Amino acid sequence: MNSESNMLYVVMLGASGAVGTETLGTLLQGKNIQKITLLGRSHISDLDNAIVEQHNIDITDASSYENFLQGHTTAICTLGVGQPSKISKEEFIKIDKTAVLDFATACKKAGVKHFQLLASVGISPTSSSFYLRTKGELVEALKALHFDRLSIFEPSMILTPTNRYGIGQAITLKVWPLLKPILLGGLRKYRGVPVHILGQAMANNIYNKGDVYEVLQWDDFYN
Repeated sequence: MNSESNMLYVVMLGASGAVGTETLGTLLQGKNIQKITLLGRSHISDLDNAIVEQHNIDITDASSYENFLQGHTTAICTLGVGQPSKISKEEFIKIDKTAVLDFATACKKAGVKHFQLLASVGISPTSSSFYLRTKGELVEALKALHFDRLSIFEPSMILTPTNRYGIGQAITLKVWPLLKPILLGGLRKYRGVPVHILGQAMANNIYNKGDVYEVLQWDDFYN
C-alpha cells in the first residue's frame, strides 16, 4: 500500500475557503499523500508542513499556475463566490465557471487523473436559476474533458460554525438544521451538512475507487 504507485499528489484551488480549509485539514492527516500543492491569491498563514507547497497565482490566468500542475494525481477545486447575489452575473461566471474550467483544462493537460469539484445540489444546465444553470453548464464542460474520474460534490446548505455573511446567513444557520426531520426520501439531499463533514468527505473520497463520473450528495458525505 505504501509503494510509490499508490502515492497521491494533490493540487487544490480554493483551499482558503470554509470547505477548502476543512478538506485541507483532513488531507494533512491522511495516508499516502506525498505532496499537496495549494494555489491561491495569497498564502495561507501558519501552515508549516513538509508536504505542502503554496503558490500565489492569478485564478483567472491559467498561465500563472500551469507549471505547478505536472505530476499531480488528484485536483480538488473548492473555489467559489461566497455570496453570488452580491456580484454581477458576469463576475460570477468569471470566477465560478470560467476560472474553474480553465483550472480543470490545465489539470487535464498536465496528466491529472482525478478531478473533484465542490458544486451544489440541484444544478442543471437547463435550470431556470442562473446560479444552478451556470454550475450545471460547468459540470457538463468538465465531463467533456474525460478525466479518468470526475467527482461532483452537491451539498445543499453548508452549515458553518460561524456566520460570515450577515443576518440572512444567521437565520439560515438557525433554521436549516430544524428541517432535517421533514427532509426524507428524495428530499434527503437537501439536508444541511456541517462544513467539517463535507470537507472530510472531499478529502477521504480520494482514497475510494469511485466511478468515472460520480455525483455525491448528503448520504454520500456521511457514508
